[in-house]
Amino acid sequence: MASISTTSAFVTTNDGNKLHYREAGNGPVLVLVPGWSQTAAQFQKQIDRFSADHRVIALDSRGHGESSKPAYGYRISRLAADLHDLLVGLDLHDVTLLGHSMGCSVIWSYWDLYAGERVARLILVDQPAVLVTSPFWEEGVGADLSAIFAPAQTYEIAAGLSGSTGAEVSAGLLSTMWTDKMTEDDKAWIIERNLELPRALSAQLLIDHAFADWRDVLPRITVPTLVIGGTVSLFPAAGIEWVASQIPGAQLRIFSGDELGSHFAFWENSDLFNDVVAEFLSSAASV
Repeated sequence: MASISTTSAFVTTNDGNKLHYREAGNGPVLVLVPGWSQTAAQFQKQIDRFSADHRVIALDSRGHGESSKPAYGYRISRLAADLHDLLVGLDLHDVTLLGHSMGCSVIWSYWDLYAGERVARLILVDQPAVLVTSPFWEEGVGADLSAIFAPAQTYEIAAGLSGSTGAEVSAGLLSTMWTDKMTEDDKAWIIERNLELPRALSAQLLIDHAFADWRDVLPRITVPTLVIGGTVSLFPAAGIEWVASQIPGAQLRIFSGDELGSHFAFWENSDLFNDVVAEFLSSAASV
């Protein structure tokens, strides 16, 4: 099936930068918020499906894709403010926000800053509440939360991204995010999209993202929420299950290995992923 044609446009943030987004369809608004170093283009399979009955808007976060690439602002709180600028600039209300990976952190920061303003429901895809372990935690806490990085390791990754091997480090990280079913062409295309965010800026954002702790935000979410994870993701399913357990009334869907439940399940098994999202959107709309 041919991809749906999208309209490409920009909104201006309150600090004067251009945020790029892709848009298609009409109806209830579904805003797609990508992960760290990912782009709006990577949501094309969701745009193709949901633009039939939704107004779908896929965002390029600051520095990513076709958005402005200023030398500042690479922190989750600024990306959340940018998301707010998008919703306000387009006068969007009763929005469903779908965040993948770091996109969930952007959504949690948005909720923390704006108390869910303009948001009707959430879809949170494969993001633990904490990524970096703390030396002060009791034994087992990190495993329960799927906090898979040690502090020193995180800084080492950021140093690698900032240096001459940035592209290779990026490719290595991405290789942990999909199954062996991913085609070589798709891998190359995804890596190319990632590199649209300058590597030194990606390192700045990674540090801010990785060390954030959103556990106190989750119980304050008051809209219908779907949480999605996978058994073969780089993030063990336990941490995704924990996120769902902390959000009042949240639904949980863990994709199995046979269902290609990787970090990129939305790409590798888009038909099933889209079916799960569609069912949630239908049930949430009737509440």
